[in-house]
Amino acid sequence: MIHPYLLEHNTHLDTATNLAAGVVSENAAASDENAQFPARSVEALAAAGLLGLCVPKELGGAGESMRAFAAVVEELATACPSTAMIYVMHVTGAQAIASSATLAQRDELLREIAAGRHLTTLAFSETGSRSQFWAPVSRLEPDGNGGFTTSASKSWVTSADHADSYVSSAQRPGAESPLESTVYLVRRGADGVRTTASFHGLGLRGNDSAPVGIEHLHVGGADFVSAQGEGANTMLQVVLPWFAIGTAAMANGICRAAIDRTASHLQSAGFTHTGTRLRDLPTLRARLADMSVRLAQSRALLGYTLRVIESGSETAPLFVLQSRLSSIEAALEVTDLAMKACGGAAFSKHLGVERFFRDARAGWVMAPTADHLRDFVGRALTGLPLF
Repeated sequence: MIHPYLLEHNTHLDTATNLAAGVVSENAAASDENAQFPARSVEALAAAGLLGLCVPKELGGAGESMRAFAAVVEELATACPSTAMIYVMHVTGAQAIASSATLAQRDELLREIAAGRHLTTLAFSETGSRSQFWAPVSRLEPDGNGGFTTSASKSWVTSADHADSYVSSAQRPGAESPLESTVYLVRRGADGVRTTASFHGLGLRGNDSAPVGIEHLHVGGADFVSAQGEGANTMLQVVLPWFAIGTAAMANGICRAAIDRTASHLQSAGFTHTGTRLRDLPTLRARLADMSVRLAQSRALLGYTLRVIESGSETAPLFVLQSRLSSIEAALEVTDLAMKACGGAAFSKHLGVERFFRDARAGWVMAPTADHLRDFVGRALTGLPLF
């Protein structure tokens, strides 16, 4: 069967499929129930070499493309969207590191990532700018010794207590706009860096998404991921496309899980007094059909978007935004239909439908939010700048 993302036979996808059916699935329910980081699942990803999936081969990675990344994320999300979210943030952060011409330890870090010994993540969104991750309100201030200090309240950092590093951002000294930012790398546990709360949210409860406080952190030029004042380029040209594609694939994985569980329930459950099954009801079959079609549309758009990205077309940013919007909306619609099709059983935890229903809601509010995406797409279509 041809993969929707036009990915030919891929051993890393096979590995992800096996992990999703095994350790990732085994830990998913408990991770959600206890709001607990899926450590065993992430350790399995590291041991399988998937943390370095898109790290260049010359640095020990697999050198895979964005196409393989999307397929792997989708597979993980069919079992545990929290694990998939952790993975998306890690790979996106690693791509930001890989894009750097200024980070002193870039190659060393990428080798550690490829070896499965380093988990990274993003720390962009701030309390003062909320979901507008591209607009930090924190600033770099010269320390008088050739370096800088910064303080910030970073909100909802995935893997906050487990990542080894954060790819973060702040306005450059004297910036006249938040877009005049600098992306820098900070190690978890560095002086002045700490998580300030724990996460007990509605969905994606296992992704250890917590606020991180940064107080008088020393940042040197060797820590810069972007050149001074050019952070927006890193955020919009590297981070945004990788994050958008990854979260779109994650939403598609959620849809797949909801469809599989709904189809299984309709086939197995029924009415003793009539001898019929739920699948014999046309209304329920119609809901399942609508779910399947909506997923197929979303996966097709993502597959096409990957082709557009690879072609180098100037329309690629528009398709990236549309793919994320389509996928997160598909996840909302499909999981809602799954709850309706499975009825009372869906409100119980034994089907797993309600977990995916909750996880799907996170994509709607995760930056860039659905409202931001609509505005960006509308701006692009009418010739307006995004910012």
